[in-house]
Amino acid sequence: MYIKRDITQLLNESKQWIQILLGPRQCGKSTLFSALDQPFQEITFDDLQMRQMANQDPALFFQQFTPPLLLNEVQYVPNLFPELKKIIDQLKKDILFQHKLETQKVLFRLTGSNQLLMDKNMRESLAGRATYFFLNTLTVHEILTAFPGMPIKEILFKGGSPELFSQRNLSVTTYLNDYIRSYVEKDIVMSAGIQKLAEFHTVLRLLSARTAQETRYTEISNNSGVSSVTVKEWVGLLERADLIYLLKPYFNNLNNRLIKSPKLYFLDTGLAVRLQGWSEAEPLMTSPQIGALFETLVLAEIVKFMRNYEKNWELFYWRTKEGEEIDFIIKTDYESLHAFEVKLAVQGVSRAIPFPNAFKKQFSPKNPLTIITYGGNSLRLSDACQVVPITELHDYLLQL
Repeated sequence: MYIKRDITQLLNESKQWIQILLGPRQCGKSTLFSALDQPFQEITFDDLQMRQMANQDPALFFQQFTPPLLLNEVQYVPNLFPELKKIIDQLKKDILFQHKLETQKVLFRLTGSNQLLMDKNMRESLAGRATYFFLNTLTVHEILTAFPGMPIKEILFKGGSPELFSQRNLSVTTYLNDYIRSYVEKDIVMSAGIQKLAEFHTVLRLLSARTAQETRYTEISNNSGVSSVTVKEWVGLLERADLIYLLKPYFNNLNNRLIKSPKLYFLDTGLAVRLQGWSEAEPLMTSPQIGALFETLVLAEIVKFMRNYEKNWELFYWRTKEGEEIDFIIKTDYESLHAFEVKLAVQGVSRAIPFPNAFKKQFSPKNPLTIITYGGNSLRLSDACQVVPITELHDYLLQL
């Protein structure tokens, strides 16, 4: 079954001639484009013959295949981008000199799952001629809209890969093992020219064990035998591949006591869970890792929401060297700060939690502290504190 994506309205409202949807493999990019209202002829460049044709003679390719076109995995056909630029530039001239008043519409929809190759081949050619969108795996909201009542522990264990929900007979462990081998180790490692595959996999597993923690490159280096410089470089690759998110601390020059190291989060809990070695949901729920994994799920929900609704918000964490902290701070378009704490409370939180003293002194918060919980119901605990379960986080963010 098709699971409707929250970014759908944003795509339908965009009328740029070229739409480019970026995101990891198997997150549902081509399926999403195919489900939009306007029919497009679909071509995938995973097909070697089609890839060779497009690279060898892009002009001939566009003579044989005319828009509207849906072109999948375009990172493999760099020679296509200059030809796309020519087509759009000619179209602009035709409209200008022939005084056409026709409504602009989407002619090309492109998907790409290898951001490393896309960066090299696409940015310059299509600058100003395309609109970029970013899709990751399913959100909690998207899953619960399609499957009401699905347990949060199942979502946390599986992550958000659409196939694991649309095809319920798939083995989660087998699917994610194959994903790690085919996408993480093939696309990312090979395109980045990484030679030490075993060491890269070791670092990846060490990172998964540290999701929702501050980055400690030296510590990972000591445990993996890989230099801290290389570890930092690999973290950068994973961030560009949209597998992890580096959350920066909120600080200003007037308060140098704040810790400046970013926190690292996986953007799909299923991938983090599998890399940690878990093969069943029940033992995971009572493990020491569950708190950090639930915080990871909340972070991913916020980040995906911001992209799906094109929110130009800024996201941070806040912590002092004395140990006072706030898990997440969202700075909205109106310069308003919204503070979030994550609590793994199945039945919710019953008592108000105060802001840390240093936070109150620095910010004089006008909005209540929002506690995101695993379960329970939305509840105002005091003028300065409220509870929102993760099942209702999407709707709460819509109101900010």
